[in-house]
Amino acid sequence: MSNSNDITYVLKDYGPRPLVLNIEKAAEQNNTFRTAIWTGSHLQVTLMSINVGEDIGIENHPNLDQFLRVEKGRGLVKMGYRRDDMNMQAEIAEDDAIIVPAGIWHNVINTGNEPLKLYSIYAPPQHPFGTVHVTKADAMAAEQNH
Repeated sequence: MSNSNDITYVLKDYGPRPLVLNIEKAAEQNNTFRTAIWTGSHLQVTLMSINVGEDIGIENHPNLDQFLRVEKGRGLVKMGYRRDDMNMQAEIAEDDAIIVPAGIWHNVINTGNEPLKLYSIYAPPQHPFGTVHVTKADAMAAEQNH
């Protein structure tokens, strides 16, 4: 019988094949800004690690809904109908979920003293199959070239 604390995953995109994994352990193991762990036709799961003092960056996904769940760390989420007026704010911590409807501007900021570990579910997928952004700068460059 294996101890779930001993699990180590190869963090790669397993979609669109069926997959079972301990999402908490996978999210905590991830050290990249963003790694797609599963991409299908209608859904995508990415793991994220946001460094101390960093953020995801202000985003808006006009055609998809997003679900995020914090597995480790502390932060602040901001959301709103306008980029310059994200007036909905909440502190977030382990086990908190963030639901972002399509068209809502949002940002997640690490306000803690350790990397903020979370996973994100996009429906439909947001990033190409196999996406790995080691740093936020990599993610920003990929978005500009997209």
